[in-house]
Amino acid sequence: MKLADKKIYLASKSPRRRELLRQIGIDFELLLSDKEVDEQVLGEELPADYVARVTRDKLLSARQAMLHRQLPQRPLLAADTTVVIDNMILGKPADFNEAVAMISCLSGRTHQVLTSVAVAWGEQMWQITHASDVVFDTLDEDSIRSYCTTQEPFDKAGGYGIQGMASIFIKHIAGSHSGIMGLPLFETAQLLQKAGLPMMPVPL
Repeated sequence: MKLADKKIYLASKSPRRRELLRQIGIDFELLLSDKEVDEQVLGEELPADYVARVTRDKLLSARQAMLHRQLPQRPLLAADTTVVIDNMILGKPADFNEAVAMISCLSGRTHQVLTSVAVAWGEQMWQITHASDVVFDTLDEDSIRSYCTTQEPFDKAGGYGIQGMASIFIKHIAGSHSGIMGLPLFETAQLLQKAGLPMMPVPL
């Protein structure tokens, strides 16, 4: 199936993912479904299975919206990120106390950030889940509570973003900085290439 143009649909509300796609020169249009994807963990679902499932559900929901609205057909990209410690998934904190509990749990320890990315074009779909290790410094209670008085923890899995104020807590990462932000660019570029998008400008 030939691409009509070099634009994709992005099925994500995340401003960080938009920023990262622009960084690698991807032209995109937001495509958000009216139907909310269920992000509840199912039973004994493992973190990697959870984040991959939610990503696929977001992708399929966006595809249905594209077809229902009779939009021009383009490749679709969806992604989801979760923070994991001791095999426990940390979602977005609902309030101050939950944010304090999450950051306290991460203090002085290594946790994992899992980001799953899926791309669909035509009848084909490609997906990859990337894992990074993040090491937090040991934080005192005043620092944790001071950070949690800001609005930063409340729209991010695990209560923090590596690109924000919490970056001063991070001693070390092993993996993908962009993946921790929400979109591992190396892997994302590979998936988009499979869908027929060139990653570099064509020479004149």
